[in-house]
Amino acid sequence: MKIRAGFNLAYECWQPTPMLLVLNIHPSRRVDLLTPQVVGFDRPIEARDYVDGFGNACTRITAPPGITTISTLFDIHDTGRPDPVMAEAAQHDIKDLPDEVLVYLLGSRYCDTDRLGDVAWNLFGNTPTGWARVQAICDYAHQQIAFNYQNADATRTAFGGYTDRTGVCRDFAHLAITLCRCMNIPARYCTGYLGDIGVPPVPDPMDFSAWFEAYLGGHWYTFDARHNKPRIGRILMATGRDATDVALSTSFGASRLAKFEVITEEIS
Repeated sequence: MKIRAGFNLAYECWQPTPMLLVLNIHPSRRVDLLTPQVVGFDRPIEARDYVDGFGNACTRITAPPGITTISTLFDIHDTGRPDPVMAEAAQHDIKDLPDEVLVYLLGSRYCDTDRLGDVAWNLFGNTPTGWARVQAICDYAHQQIAFNYQNADATRTAFGGYTDRTGVCRDFAHLAITLCRCMNIPARYCTGYLGDIGVPPVPDPMDFSAWFEAYLGGHWYTFDARHNKPRIGRILMATGRDATDVALSTSFGASRLAKFEVITEEIS
C-alpha cells in the first residue's frame, strides 16, 4: 500500500533562535520512500542535518525573527500488514541484554521508575514473563488513562498519568514504558505518523502519534497502549528514552507554535 504523509508547522520567534528539529522519518524507513522526504522552509534558512545518539535523523537551524513555516510531503510504501504479534517472544535476563539496550531500563525525564516500582511489581509480579507481561502492562495503561486532547500536559510524567488517569498518546506510552522498565523489560519511546488506516476515521484533527517498543527475544517490538491493538501504516520518525529525546522541536529561546497541520492518508 501507499501512504502520503507530511506536515505544515509554523513557529514564531522574536529574535534569532537556535532550534533542534526531529521532523524527518527514521533512517530505517527511508528505503520505503517513493518520493523524496525533505524538510523545507519558507524563508532562507541554513539547515544542517545530523544523526543523534539514538539513531534519529535531526536538523539544526537558527530561526530568524518572525514566523517560519516548516513543511514536508512525501509518499511511502507500507506492507499494509498490522503490527506483528509474537506471543512467544521471551524476556531477557538483564545479564544477557546488549550493552546499548541497558539505558532503556533506567528512569528518565518522563519515565519516573522510582515512583512506580512498587506499583509495577504489585500489579505484574505474577504475570507470565515476555510478551504476555508487556501486553498485560498495555492492557492496564489502556484502562488506567482516558484519552482526552483537552487534558494534554507537556510536564506530566508517567506517575502523573497513573494518578491523573487522563491524557494523550504520550501519556499512555510513558506509563507503559515506565511499568515495563520497572519489570526489567527494556522499553523505548517512539513517535511518528499513524493515520486512520484500516480503522474507522475519527473527527479529530490529524496529529503525530506516540507508541513504544519493548525489547524481547533479541528484537524491538511495537506496542501501543493507547489503541491497544495492532494497527496498519505506522511511519516511525524517532525513538528515545521518552518524549524529551524525540521532541519535534527544541528551542533555545522564546518561540510560539503558530500553525500545526499533519497529513497521513492511504493513496491509490
